[in-house]
Amino acid sequence: MSLCVVRYRSEALQMATSMHIILPDKGEGPFPVFYLLHGLSDDDSIWERRTRIEWFVRDLPLIVVMPNGNRGFYTDAVNGGPAHEKHIIQDVIGWVDKFLPTRRDRKGRAIGGLSMGGYGALKLGLKYPHLFGAVDAHSSAIFAGHAVPTPDRPPELRRLFLDIFGPDPAGGENDLYALAERIDRAMLPAMRMDCGTEDHLIDHNRAFHAHLQALGIPHEYAEFPGIHDWDFWNEHIQDGLRFLWQVIGS
Repeated sequence: MSLCVVRYRSEALQMATSMHIILPDKGEGPFPVFYLLHGLSDDDSIWERRTRIEWFVRDLPLIVVMPNGNRGFYTDAVNGGPAHEKHIIQDVIGWVDKFLPTRRDRKGRAIGGLSMGGYGALKLGLKYPHLFGAVDAHSSAIFAGHAVPTPDRPPELRRLFLDIFGPDPAGGENDLYALAERIDRAMLPAMRMDCGTEDHLIDHNRAFHAHLQALGIPHEYAEFPGIHDWDFWNEHIQDGLRFLWQVIGS
């Protein structure tokens, strides 16, 4: 595998940013693409630095794109701030499809992530099912876009959520519960979720899993021993890759 770092100007963000990309060494393409999103405290380098993702995909004819989402929850801020959803959908996918030998059909694209990135992957997969054939989400911040954090959460987190999602996000275009209810069933992406049983987000993941079950939406859900940390994600991204490859590798 080969790793490259692309620095470019995002029109959506109106600023310079970057993404890490893993490229396969064998084959001429076109290759399927896996967009892999980071969490709240990290950047586009973190999956390379904290997991063996490059080793895990070494035998796959697959491009892995790891964009920088800053602290934007992969969402266009309602207050007119950074447009992180548009950045992924227009700038990142647009650049990758323009300059790399990619498959351009939905079954040739998957999206995944952890925590904030797990929320982002689920949201973008449900909101743009014509673009993504599969979704893999780990330890997801399901509550994002659904409710403003309770008063016991840090004030800076409450301010961040209000800036991005507004004071009453439930039922809106960034609410996973509402997106799942409204999606065209003929366009459902294959979905996989997992979470550690000792993770502080486990109840949110269980609740959304139950919501999908109540709607009759097919998905794979798993719980494993573990907390909200890189030991868990390094292990279970491998489960996610096996799941995704059944869709985008065919």
